[in-house]
Amino acid sequence: MKKILILGAALLLAGCGGPKGTWVDAEREIIFSQGPVMRVLTIADINDSLVLRTPSRPLKPEDVTSEVYTTLAEKMLATVTSPEQDGVGIAAPQVGILRDVVAVKRYDKPGEPFEVYPNIRITGARGVALPGPEGCLSVPNRRGEVLRFKDIDITYLSTKTLRDTTERIEGYTAVIFQHECDHLDGTLYIDKLFAE
Repeated sequence: MKKILILGAALLLAGCGGPKGTWVDAEREIIFSQGPVMRVLTIADINDSLVLRTPSRPLKPEDVTSEVYTTLAEKMLATVTSPEQDGVGIAAPQVGILRDVVAVKRYDKPGEPFEVYPNIRITGARGVALPGPEGCLSVPNRRGEVLRFKDIDITYLSTKTLRDTTERIEGYTAVIFQHECDHLDGTLYIDKLFAE
């Protein structure tokens, strides 16, 4: 627990004083020191909560082509799909990395693959936000109703072209993207619980 707090503090300091958009030693330590499945931070631990409530930072194109990013992406996928988690999405802050990266199960694509998105943001929404059930790997054993749009636009840094790419996402997959992007702002679904 002490190690995560120290690493979290180092990340916060690096974000304030170091060059933006480059991997810092504390991030490398978290990514490379764990096995293939990373520890998921939860609100049950005060030190984890501090990290989960901290906004993350974007990556530079050169960061996305690095071994550090590739390893992080692989481990995020292994973590969210592990039998212990069995989730539909995960954001980098949930594994202690305060960077704008999410992994989402694409229910809207054949085979329902998991895909990883660096520097993702929601750039548009259509229709009316509707309530629906949500849970979170970082908020174990709880569920609640949250208002979400079912038709959104996402913009992210393509790992192939290293340029921003925009996609329209609909249905349940749109809900997952909104939930995971909230993590990048330090917001948890419990902050948005819907009450009639």
